[in-house]
Amino acid sequence: MSLDPALSEGPIVLFDGVCHFCHGVVRFVVARDPKEQIRFAPLQSKVGQELAAVCGAETQDVDSVILIADGRAYTKSDAGLRIAARLSGLWPVLKVFLLVPRPIRNWVYDYVARNRYRWFGKAPECLAPTAELRRRFLS
Repeated sequence: MSLDPALSEGPIVLFDGVCHFCHGVVRFVVARDPKEQIRFAPLQSKVGQELAAVCGAETQDVDSVILIADGRAYTKSDAGLRIAARLSGLWPVLKVFLLVPRPIRNWVYDYVARNRYRWFGKAPECLAPTAELRRRFLS
């Protein structure tokens, strides 16, 4: 899906702001993004809702990370693998999994997404980013 060129200032990751697993993934990405190119917003935030609406994503049942990059919105395994491709170290090699058919990749993604609260827990509300990360979050 093509998006407004104003969103092309750099990649934006929309994530489930109450999911402990998702918070861990955000911290993981931040630690491996030394150029600080990736920005973040919880899907439950006002800006997250607005960006998701621009993407045409349904946020009632938050079950996917959304990557807004290169004028497009990517979800589920497409988003995860494209995020990995932007990280330092060997993580970009995971992009090879884009060759695996999307239904298979998304089956694995959906399995983890369905169980993430049970395995990792859920916060009662969106957690605020630390002071050092706040500049990377859209508000």
